[in-house]
Amino acid sequence: MPFDVRRFDIYRKVPKDLTQPTYTGAFISILCCVFILFLFLSELTGFIATEIVNELYVDDPDKDSGGKIDVSLNISLPHLHCDLVGLDIQDEMGRHEVGHIDNSMKVALNQGDGCRFEGEFTINKVPGNFHVSTHSATAQPQSPDMTHIIHKLAFGEKLQVRKVQGAFNALGGADKLSSNPLASHDYILKIVPTVYEDLSGKQRFSYQYTVANKEYVAYSHTGRIIPAIWFRYDLSPITVKYTERRQPLYRFITTICAIVGGTFTVAGIIDSCIFTASEAWKKIQIGKMS
Repeated sequence: MPFDVRRFDIYRKVPKDLTQPTYTGAFISILCCVFILFLFLSELTGFIATEIVNELYVDDPDKDSGGKIDVSLNISLPHLHCDLVGLDIQDEMGRHEVGHIDNSMKVALNQGDGCRFEGEFTINKVPGNFHVSTHSATAQPQSPDMTHIIHKLAFGEKLQVRKVQGAFNALGGADKLSSNPLASHDYILKIVPTVYEDLSGKQRFSYQYTVANKEYVAYSHTGRIIPAIWFRYDLSPITVKYTERRQPLYRFITTICAIVGGTFTVAGIIDSCIFTASEAWKKIQIGKMS
């Protein structure tokens, strides 16, 4: 007798003349197909879209930066002349720079009575401060008005990612126009290194920061101290990393198979129960009639 490979078929076919279509089965089949289509589209949307996963770890992510952090500052002082406005930078590595002018610009406001300072500079990755003051002016004013609006203060590379809502410009929009004109302002910043890695593995390095502030009029034994706008910063040892991820293809296929197989199995059980119950009810009715 020749070997028949059909004996290994576990999906045996039932002849059509032995099957019986029903309205209930058709209704369940239509609902089943609609349900499968809905779940398939939902899974397909999730497979195409990317998700952002974040994690925390202790490390310096941007070791190629040379120990430097890029800073972008945009601030308006509507009652202080541009000739008096300057930027000073200090840190614990001994840096002490008065009147930083590289990559900076001053724009006159209020017909020359005010000034908007825009600058890009670097700071060392050590605690320190930078401040907007009149210290670099050739002649110090008697009563400098330090009321201001901060349009932007950001560190590192700019991240424009819709799904990442971080404090990359926490001081943007800070309005101190109604404060004491002779007061100094201290902004204490805690800078948090941030890494964003896209699907291709490319990394971008930026920094978020938290901020606390105080306003005060300072005095010494010689009299009132010239006010300034201080940004005192320190770096957090914790790095925040955002990673783009997409669902693996094998998981998507496995999920689709589970949806199709599970839905048809449950639908078959429901249809079988309804059919069996209806047949039993028919037999009971026939028995009553006889």
